[in-house]
Amino acid sequence: MSLFKKLFKKSSTEEEKKRVVVIGLDGTPFSFVKRMMDQGHMPNFAAMIENGDFRQMKSVYPTISSVAWSTFMTGVNPAKHGIFGFVDLVAGSYEMTIPTARDMKAETLWQFLSRHGKRVVVMNVPLTYPPKEVNGILISGFLATDLAKATYPPKLAEFLKEMGYRIDVDSQVARKSKERLLEDVNRTFKKRVEVMFHFLEKEKWDYLHTHIMCTDRLFHFLWREMEKKDENYYAPFIEFINKIDEMLGKLEERLDENTELVVLSDHGFCEVKANVQLNHWLYTEGYLKYKNEKPKGLADISSESVAFSLIPGRIFIHTQGKWPKGSVRREDYESVREEIKEKLMKLRHPETGEKIIDRVFKKEEIYHGPYFERAADLIAHPVDGYDIKGKLWSDSLLTSDVINGMHTYNDAFLYIKKRKIKEVDLEIMDVNPTIMKMFGIEVPENIDGRAVI
Repeated sequence: MSLFKKLFKKSSTEEEKKRVVVIGLDGTPFSFVKRMMDQGHMPNFAAMIENGDFRQMKSVYPTISSVAWSTFMTGVNPAKHGIFGFVDLVAGSYEMTIPTARDMKAETLWQFLSRHGKRVVVMNVPLTYPPKEVNGILISGFLATDLAKATYPPKLAEFLKEMGYRIDVDSQVARKSKERLLEDVNRTFKKRVEVMFHFLEKEKWDYLHTHIMCTDRLFHFLWREMEKKDENYYAPFIEFINKIDEMLGKLEERLDENTELVVLSDHGFCEVKANVQLNHWLYTEGYLKYKNEKPKGLADISSESVAFSLIPGRIFIHTQGKWPKGSVRREDYESVREEIKEKLMKLRHPETGEKIIDRVFKKEEIYHGPYFERAADLIAHPVDGYDIKGKLWSDSLLTSDVINGMHTYNDAFLYIKKRKIKEVDLEIMDVNPTIMKMFGIEVPENIDGRAVI
């Protein structure tokens, strides 16, 4: 008997009951999927949509995967779950840290379902590393670097190694070679799907969630080539999209009538026109000053600094009492915040005159909860095409690099098989209580999202 079968032997007497399958296609835009189907691609998903509902959905601010999937898995806004970005600062210091599942302050959907006696299989979702105990299986997402430390139960790692499972694409390889990126994306996706179907058929589960991170990786590095129908990369790009469609078709065929199917993305994508170095703007406007000519970290900012930024678009007012070298008096906080917000909204491309910033939020406009004080004081959201970066020092406002695709807020999607989605302003946090309702479990009062079926 294989190691897999020894670990996860399914009972032959298991009775029929409600089950839910969720597929996450990271960063896959609603508008892109529609375009693909209009061009004759993704025929399986097109057929599935005829037997369900497919709707555009909003993401979160800031629009990044770690915050979006944290909001999905908890059903609450960042000030309740505590994840505000890919990077953050240790409270009261300038020390950078990368938030992980240890920093997740709200109960996840799989923990909630486990508490209600449901057995779960969760694969590769961002911000699930290190893995926490669940009633079933959890394989961590891209923050995990060692498969041996990325699974619950721990012994599952041996089976995954046997299968050749890969946690994520190697982004360093992607930066060096688009050809090697394509090879890596296809190899990683193939193994993810193989393991998913193993679990689907062999494991006992009530909730099965598989996250495809390869879409986000491909889109970041090859979105421009797709849009321009590049002679070298367009065809393999579309070929990969059709592999996803083939997987969805095979999956849908294997689900019985008692199993719900949900497919969603966490944000959209568009081509990058330019990277926006927000700390450069703060520097040139006199809000950010350094002790050294070219600072290496936030500890090198001067006590005269009024504000600084972390990726993407999060601006912190350098307030006295909150930061070790804070200079802004509490009574001046609001006027400083308003001044920076007004100036940012006037920011234009120096050559074209095009608007760069779409909206600037004060934190109280979008966040509420026990971790509210940890949020950035302002959150700048760009016009599509202008990707806000957090580099501390830059020689210019607008830069470029090998990444040519960026996230968008308004263009995520939600598909639910054999269901009608309510005509509401759909947000990613709404999917969490919707799944709870599918199981017939009462939605907790602290959940910010709304069931949309």
